[in-house]
Amino acid sequence: MKQPISYDVFDKKEHLHDDSKVVHGALGTEPLTGAVSMPIFQSSTFRHAELGVTTGFAYSRLDNPTRQELERTMAILEGGIKGFAFSSGQAANMAVFSLLAPGEHVLLSNDIYGGTFRIIGDVFGKYGITHTYVDMSDLNAVRQAIQPNTKMFFVETPTNPMMKVADIQAVSAIAKEIGALTVVDNTFLTPYFQKPLALGADIVTHSSTKYLCGHNDVISGIVVVKENEEIAKKIQIHIKSHGSQLSPFDSWLVIRGIKTLAVRMNRHNESSQKVAAWLSTHPKVKEVFYVGFPDHKGYEITKRQTKGFGGMISFTVDSLETVKKILKNVSMVMFAESLGGTETLITYPTTQPHEDTPKALKEDLGITECFLRLSVGLEDAQDIINDLEQAMR
Repeated sequence: MKQPISYDVFDKKEHLHDDSKVVHGALGTEPLTGAVSMPIFQSSTFRHAELGVTTGFAYSRLDNPTRQELERTMAILEGGIKGFAFSSGQAANMAVFSLLAPGEHVLLSNDIYGGTFRIIGDVFGKYGITHTYVDMSDLNAVRQAIQPNTKMFFVETPTNPMMKVADIQAVSAIAKEIGALTVVDNTFLTPYFQKPLALGADIVTHSSTKYLCGHNDVISGIVVVKENEEIAKKIQIHIKSHGSQLSPFDSWLVIRGIKTLAVRMNRHNESSQKVAAWLSTHPKVKEVFYVGFPDHKGYEITKRQTKGFGGMISFTVDSLETVKKILKNVSMVMFAESLGGTETLITYPTTQPHEDTPKALKEDLGITECFLRLSVGLEDAQDIINDLEQAMR
């Protein structure tokens, strides 16, 4: 693998497997010094040699070598033409929804992350953008929810927290029939396990706070555009104008995290299967929502469009008293928001990530007072099981 001689010379490493792509990124090494780890270019501005001569960088709100490496790496991993790194997953979604114009309509998965409810309802609603929540795993329901002004499908798969699975290829085909964009939030599975753009989606988003970074130490978001240059330019204008780009240091942290994405996702995947199987046998657990179970409604679709089940499990218990006992008594497992990190985290969706989800919709979905979400970390699976078991006694 030849070392590039400038920041503009890099390849998509199509000859490499994903396990190698995550390690080597876009440039692979810093081109001027040969540094194996991409440096943190903690500079707001860049010097020009003379009028009309530039290094390609001028001001870090516009572009920065560290952030550029992250954005190019994500474009390579997702199979798109352009990546963008934002200061949060919500900032990434804001950029995507800004593609809609007043009077247009968007379809969204009906149990998406609670913060997305807030964005589309409280923020974009006042600008004349309407929305409908629909079960994206039900293609008939998707078709019935389409309106004459529907211009975007926003899909989570698996969904947060009900673990519903949408057929990305089928949903994208429906969207194309009416000239709408398909946007897939790929946070739960990452491009290591699932590639929505290859299945027909137009845009991929991530809360890279989660699995991509993987260490619970960064707030960040990613957008990758498949092939539409006009859309990429609009996202570029948005991030340039709103100033919502990721900082150099946080970009470096996400780059560092991505280098171990393959080994981490495989470990999350392996351990979640063991923990989910154990939960399904516990007398106080009434139902387990896990895409890796053969009896899961979306299991066959998952097997077809992904190469792993991920590390997320949701489950219901027999009473609110059991919920309180678990959240109070877990020791190694941590009662905290977020997911996708090295530590196993347990969350109470109804008052935490889905606090902004309308109450009636939460009840309809099954996000009740007895509902919990578990992000399986990198600890030994038996230690996770042992901790949950003692917490439920």
